[in-house]
Order: sequence, then C-alpha cells, then structure tokens
Amino acid sequence: MRRLFPVTDQTAAPAPDGAPDRGAADREWGLGELAEAYAYPPSAPGREGPWVRANMVSTLDGAAQHEGRSQPISCAADMRIFGTLRGLADVVVVGAQTVRQEGYRPARAREDFAALRAAAGQGPAPAIAVVSAGLDLDFSLPLYTSPLVPTLVLTGAAAPPERIAAAEKAGARVVIAGDGTGVDPARAVGALAGLGLRRILTEGGPRLLGQLVAADVLDELCLTVSPMLTAGDAQRIAGGPAVPVPKRFELVSLLEEAGFLFSRYRRT
Repeated sequence: MRRLFPVTDQTAAPAPDGAPDRGAADREWGLGELAEAYAYPPSAPGREGPWVRANMVSTLDGAAQHEGRSQPISCAADMRIFGTLRGLADVVVVGAQTVRQEGYRPARAREDFAALRAAAGQGPAPAIAVVSAGLDLDFSLPLYTSPLVPTLVLTGAAAPPERIAAAEKAGARVVIAGDGTGVDPARAVGALAGLGLRRILTEGGPRLLGQLVAADVLDELCLTVSPMLTAGDAQRIAGGPAVPVPKRFELVSLLEEAGFLFSRYRRT
C-alpha cells in the first residue's frame, strides 16, 4: 500500500532517474498504521457531537455489489481497512437488507485494537445497530442472541409490537428513532449519541446511505474504488431520492494497493 494524497516527502521522493519512487512506499501497512490513517477527528469546541462515517466499495462503473454482495468486488487490503474502521467505531449501523444479504455476525474483540479502544473509553468491540421498519429479522441468529456487545435494533414507533417483543426476548436492545413505521436518520444518529455511541460507522447498504445523505448527517465517506467492471444493474453506493443540491465533500486522503484506491472524503 502507498499513500498518494496528501503528498509527503515519502510519496514525492525521487528515484535515481528522477521519476517518483513509488515502489519504496508500496508495502503492506500494519493495523496500527491504518488506525492512525483512519483516526476519527478530535473533538473541537462546538463539535462535540457524533461523527458519522460511511464505508463503501464501488467498481469503476459504479456497482456497489455483484450478485447482491460486496465481497466479490473487494480485496484483502479493503478487508483490512474494513476491520480497522470497525476497530475504531463505537457502533456499526447497517440496514436490514444488508444484514440478510451479507450474513452479518456480531462484531468481535480484536487484540490489535484493545489498547486503542481502552484509551478511548470504548468497550471491547463496537455494537451492531440494525435499521429495520418492519423488524422482519431472524432473531435466532447469533447477531442477536450471542453478541459480545448487545445488538441494537433501530425502528419506528409504529413497528409491530410482537416483533419488538421478539427482538427484546432474543437479547437485542430496541431503540425507537421515528414516529411512524420508518426510521428518521437524524433522530437515529441523535439516539445513538445519547447512548454514548458517537463514533458512528455505517456499512450500508445503498438505501441506508442514501437516507443519511438526504438527511445531511453524513460527515465522512470512506470509499474503495475497485479496478473492476461489472455492467449489469447493480445498485450504486447510495440510493433513494436525489438531494435538492449536490453535497460537496473534500478529499482527505488517498491510498492505493494493487490498483484499488482507498479514499476518504469529508464534508466541506
């Protein structure tokens, strides 16, 4: 892996023939280096609230999935970054459909991040928060029955009472974040922050990310661009209604490995 942006003395070091010596920095980064590169911004006066970060992958032609899953368009480096982002987060927010398609399991404690999480006052692993209006979820799965940290279920006040009872019986914590059947993204972020979960990571899917964008609560996008073409009719990384005015983000960093680009963008 090598850093392309921001440019540093290392990335710009000249080779003997005068060309940029990109190979010198092209190596596998350790998890500590990745944790430093993807650290959450420090709180500043007036900015003590939650920080909402999304992590998504897209092919060159804009597909966020292949045959319904993101794994076929990912790579080992992308998965290392995936694990790092989880290791830094308080909570991972994910849509119900993505939970079903990707076969979500509870987040696990990782020794590599134990000291970092302890220093930040975090628990051993992030909580998983599943967004679901109808609660059409299999509450017998380990995600709900045996997580290291209790799984949260974000839903609306009009969710079926019997499904709320089933979720709570399985061991999940139900959080009401909407007045109707759906979840209000801004209210969900506020509810999580109220539980002390302020480093918020979402892994999608596209519908959920689109809702976060439309609600203007997304602070940062970590986007992996996969050097693949899939064609077909796969979803983009964000779906749903268009926003009235396009949201402008700025590039914070750009890494590369084996043709994959790992970018970070923050709201301007």
